[in-house]
Amino acid sequence: MTSIALTIAGSDPSGGAGIQADLKTFHQFGVYGEAVVTLVTVQNTLRVDRVHVLDPTLVSQQLEAVLEDLPPAAAKTGALGDEAVVDAVAAIAGWFRFPLVVDPVMISKHGASLMSEPARLAMLEHLLPHATLVTPNLPEAAALASMEVDSLATMREAAARIARSGCKAVLVKGGHLEGMAVDVLYSNHGWSEFRATRFETPHTHGTGCTYSAAITAALALGVPLYDAVERAKRFITEAIRTNPGLGHGSGPVNHHAPIG
Repeated sequence: MTSIALTIAGSDPSGGAGIQADLKTFHQFGVYGEAVVTLVTVQNTLRVDRVHVLDPTLVSQQLEAVLEDLPPAAAKTGALGDEAVVDAVAAIAGWFRFPLVVDPVMISKHGASLMSEPARLAMLEHLLPHATLVTPNLPEAAALASMEVDSLATMREAAARIARSGCKAVLVKGGHLEGMAVDVLYSNHGWSEFRATRFETPHTHGTGCTYSAAITAALALGVPLYDAVERAKRFITEAIRTNPGLGHGSGPVNHHAPIG
């Protein structure tokens, strides 16, 4: 039987991030992807010109429709935009009987805000308690933990703080640090680190979306959390290394990269 994975996220018309990246990643992992759209952007590899958040009722209705007919084996959230959408998703997520990966998308690769401050607080209080895994990068971890995150030690501290929200596990991604690309996983099994070679390239658009989607796809296939993160880490590393070099700015990664 085909496994199903769900993304609840924003749309990127350039195809490198958001639901477009998530669906490509799901397909590459061999799972059937479905998508609930939360916001629409006007962007390319050079800039983000506009972010339009959808009505929370419309988001809820999309989510209820797919859950009724095509319930997923795992789901993820991406950009949610505002407090009303976060609360709408959180209200339904409380009924999920499958893993939920929360990618707390706050700022685009080009610096555009994709989440308001009230939405950040709503995410901490209402959505994260339902999460199997939260996957912040360093700026997002800093915002969620209310502290500076600029080293392996502070990544660990931030992960522990975020876990107090009630989520089962936290993966703080160290892509913004120098040296090896190190991610720190904190769960009830303790601490784990995932290391990979860093590649100097501007083509990293959608890395967070793709990484979290890969974890979600693996979870949908029944892979345990540690192994899902490990497999996704190998995939995103290869996707960055073999990026197709598209666009004139921060281009997408290679969603056709092999699954390690």
